[in-house]
Amino acid sequence: MHGEGEGTVGTDTLRSDAAGGADPAAERRREQRGWYFYDWACSVYSTSVLTVFLGPYLTSVAESAADPDGYVHPLGIPVRAGSFFAYSVSLSVIVAVLVMPLVGAAADRSGRKKPLLAAAAYTGAAATTAMFFLDGDRYLLGGLLLVVANAAQSVAMMLYNSYLPQIAPPEERDAVSSRGWAFGYAAGSLVLIVNLVLYTGHDSFGLSESAAVRICLASAGLWWGAFALIPLRRLRDRRAAAREGAALPGFRQLAATVRDMRRRPLTLAFLLAYLVYNDGIQTVISQASVYGSEELDLGQSTLIVAVLLVQVLAVAGALALGRLAGRYGAKRTILGSLVAWTVTLAAGYFLPAGAPAWFFVLAAGIGLVLGGSQALSRSLFSHLVPPGKEAEYFSAYELSDRGMSWLGPLLFGLTYQLTGSYRDAIISLVAFFVIGFVLLARVPVRRAIGDAGNPVPERI
Repeated sequence: MHGEGEGTVGTDTLRSDAAGGADPAAERRREQRGWYFYDWACSVYSTSVLTVFLGPYLTSVAESAADPDGYVHPLGIPVRAGSFFAYSVSLSVIVAVLVMPLVGAAADRSGRKKPLLAAAAYTGAAATTAMFFLDGDRYLLGGLLLVVANAAQSVAMMLYNSYLPQIAPPEERDAVSSRGWAFGYAAGSLVLIVNLVLYTGHDSFGLSESAAVRICLASAGLWWGAFALIPLRRLRDRRAAAREGAALPGFRQLAATVRDMRRRPLTLAFLLAYLVYNDGIQTVISQASVYGSEELDLGQSTLIVAVLLVQVLAVAGALALGRLAGRYGAKRTILGSLVAWTVTLAAGYFLPAGAPAWFFVLAAGIGLVLGGSQALSRSLFSHLVPPGKEAEYFSAYELSDRGMSWLGPLLFGLTYQLTGSYRDAIISLVAFFVIGFVLLARVPVRRAIGDAGNPVPERI
C-alpha cells in the first residue's frame, strides 16, 4: 500500500499514544488489525465487481439498449455499446481525481479522517449493492453506479493508506502494509470462489444467469459495508498537527509538491515512465474480462477462474521478480517485465475464440508479471524520494497514478469504437508498455538516487 498522508505525524502520534496510559504496543497492534480489515472489505469490489462481473454484464445491458447500429445515446452522445464500460471507468477516474485533493486537504486540516473514510466507504458500498437493480436495459443506471462506486473506492483508499504512518513506526511499516495486501488477496479469492459456485450452479439455485450476476455484484457491496465496520471501530482520529500549508486547498498542495519535484527532474522522469506503463497495466486488469467474454466468447466461469489464477500467480510473480531484482537490479527487472507485458498482449491478440486453455495461459502470463512490476516500481520510486518528504511524494504518486489511469480505458474504448474489434483495442495497449520502456530506460537511476540525497544501493 502507498503510505500516503501525514508521514512525519506518524511518529509523534505513536508517541502520544504512550502518554494515554494504555500499553502503546498493544493499542498499535489493535489498530493495525483493524486497518487490515479495510483491505479485506474493499478488495472484493476490485476483484469481483470491477475485474470480473461488471464489465461483461454492463456491456450486455448496454447492448440490449442499443439501436440497430449498435449505439447507445447517453445524454444524446452516440457511444458504441461495447465501449460504454470503458468510458464509464475513465469518467469515474476523472471524478476521483477531482475529489481526492479536496478530501485530502479536509482530512489534513481537521485531523478527522475516520468520518470521511466512513462516508467514502459507505457511498461506494451502497452504489455497489444497488447494482442488484441493474437489469433489462438500465445501462445508464449501471454507468452511474460504476462512476460513484469507483470514485468512492479511490477516495476511501487514499484515506485508508494515509493511516499507515500513524499506526506503524518505520520499522514495522513494510510488514503491516504487506499484511494488508495479503488480507485483500485472501478476501478477493474467497469471495470469487463463492461467486463461481453461485454463478455456475445458478440453475440449481433457481436463479437466472442475470440474477446470479446481480447477486454477485450486490454481495460485494454488502461485504464491503459489513467489514468496513471493523476498521471504523478500531482506527482512531489524531489531532491535526499545525503545519505550514496544511490549510492549502487540495490542488494547490498538489501543485506545490509538483513544483518541488521539478527541482528533481530525474525523479519526475521516473514517475512519468511509471504512470505510462502502469496505465497500461490498470487497463489490462479492467478490460481483460470484456475481451474474454466479447471477443473470445468465453463464459463467466472461465473468466472467474482466470482471475483467481492471476491473483495467486501475482504473489508468486512478485516474489520471483523480487529475487531477480536482487541479482540484476530493480530497473533491469522492471524493464524485463515490460517486455513480458508486451509479449503477453501480443499473444493475446492471436488467441483463438472459444479456447479457455489458451486464455488461462494468458492469465498466467499476466499474473507472473503483474505483482512484480508494480511492487518493484514502488520500491524503486522510494529510493528517488528525498528524505523527509516520503508522504508528500507518495501522495502525488498515487494521485498522479489515478489521474493518468483514464487514458488507457479511453484508448481501448476509442479503438473499439473506430474499428469494432476488441483485438485491435487490446493490441493498442502495447503502446503504453513500449513508451514506458523507452522512458524508463532513459532514466539514470543511480544519479537520480544521489540527486535525491539517498545512498545508492549496490544493485538498483
